[in-house]
Amino acid sequence: MTDKNKMNNRSARRRAREFALQGIYAWLISGDKDLREAGAIDAHIQEDKDFGDADRVWFKTLLHGVFADAPMLREQFTPYIDRPLEELSPIEHGILLIGSYELIKHVEVPYKVAINEAVELAKEFGGTDGFKFVNGVLDKLAAEVRSAEVNAGR
Repeated sequence: MTDKNKMNNRSARRRAREFALQGIYAWLISGDKDLREAGAIDAHIQEDKDFGDADRVWFKTLLHGVFADAPMLREQFTPYIDRPLEELSPIEHGILLIGSYELIKHVEVPYKVAINEAVELAKEFGGTDGFKFVNGVLDKLAAEVRSAEVNAGR
């Protein structure tokens, strides 16, 4: 399967998550202090020729939600990481922000879906075993912030 065919087989929400990760990555490597960059990052990403395949509303929800809530999201997932926050790769950091945001702020997204989507991002864009790390952290976070849903699924 060609790369273009793989892209066409992804859901609009998956594509939105991929584009949101690109924006969050750019924000993280720029120092993630200036939220004024959010609009410029948003506009730049939407200029991508493949952006039409993405769910525009979900992209904006994730991108701007993570930007606005990053300190709280970090506070939520940091107890479950095995190294200082500063040592996370920007990709893993961005994926954990997205996954945490979905788990905490969007309970309409089943916790298994939020974790699976984050794991898929890590497989696609992260390091060799980064997906295992992301899965472990988000699984522990889900047990805390979605305990009723997690327990019902067991």
